[in-house]
Amino acid sequence: MPWIDVERCSGCGICVEGCPVNAISVENQKAKMNMEECIRCGTCHSVCPVEAVRHDSEKIPEDIKANVEMTKKYMQDCAKYLGDDKEKDKCLERMLKHFNKERIVAEKTLEQLEKLKDI
Repeated sequence: MPWIDVERCSGCGICVEGCPVNAISVENQKAKMNMEECIRCGTCHSVCPVEAVRHDSEKIPEDIKANVEMTKKYMQDCAKYLGDDKEKDKCLERMLKHFNKERIVAEKTLEQLEKLKDI
C-alpha cells in the first residue's frame, strides 16, 4: 500500500489532483492518504514530483522490528501478570503460531490472486 513520506512531501497537492477517488488531502502542508478510500491504482506514485509517495515494501524492516518488539513486550507482560517466567515461552509459542497463520493467509491469498490473472 502506498504511504506518504512527510519528510519528502512538499505539500504541492499534485497527488490530490491526480487521485481519481479523492483519497488524498493536504493537511498542514503535507499530503495525507485515506487508506480506506485508496484503490491502490498507483497514480499518486506516478505524479508526485518529489517521490514522497512511497511503496509499503520499504517498511518491511520497520514492520519486522515492530513485530519483534511487540512480541518481547507480550512475553514480559505474560511473565509479569501470570507470575511465571515459563509464561514467556508460552507467549512466544503463541506469537509464533500467530505469525505463522499470517504467513499462511498471505500465501493462500497470493495463490488466489494469481488465479485472477486467468479470468
